[in-house]
Amino acid sequence: MKPLAPRWAGLRAVLYDLDGTLIDSAEDLARAANAMRADRGLALLPLAQYRPHGGSGARGMLGQAFGSAPGQPGYEELKGEFLDRYEGLMFDSTRPFAGVEEELAALAAAGLAWGIVTNKAERFALPLTAALGLAAAAIVGGDTTGHAKPHPAPLLEAARRLGVEPQACLYVGDDERDVMAGRAAGMVTAVAAWGYLGPQADHGRWGADIELAAPGDLLKQLGLA
Repeated sequence: MKPLAPRWAGLRAVLYDLDGTLIDSAEDLARAANAMRADRGLALLPLAQYRPHGGSGARGMLGQAFGSAPGQPGYEELKGEFLDRYEGLMFDSTRPFAGVEEELAALAAAGLAWGIVTNKAERFALPLTAALGLAAAAIVGGDTTGHAKPHPAPLLEAARRLGVEPQACLYVGDDERDVMAGRAAGMVTAVAAWGYLGPQADHGRWGADIELAAPGDLLKQLGLA
């Protein structure tokens, strides 16, 4: 086991967001939305238009595809159709970002536990992570605790499952709500700047402890590379 850099000597676990942080799922999400547009005789939208909204799941995709938002008439019906379509193709193009698997292996070799905390429902998160070989010690979905990020409950549940105090955890995500949730849970926070981030995101103002430019940068921060 390689020792951590002195600053991180108390760290025991790293938790990750899923979409836009560990995996690139934007193409499959976009294809589900475009299939709905095609069925309605509408032109397909480019992936580049959908991609910044990948971290928002159905809400982000339907906002781009139809200008529909939660609370508006017909949104729940569109959401149900979108989720059914996505479930049928979510394995097609989604892959871990380059460098992710090596980073996770290095954390495990250093004796650090790692887990996943996502707003993706377990219906999708569990089979998808299994198919991609992401053998996290804990996986907490958006419907696991009855709360979704930015509420800290999912992160606290992941720490509980890992048997690690929250203050000994670092949470990595690509959305401001990830930083908010991590801070509320008393964890160290890091921004995955390669992620979807959202349009006009100024992640330098989110208050994260660390900014990571690419998968693998965390290993350098921790003194493991």
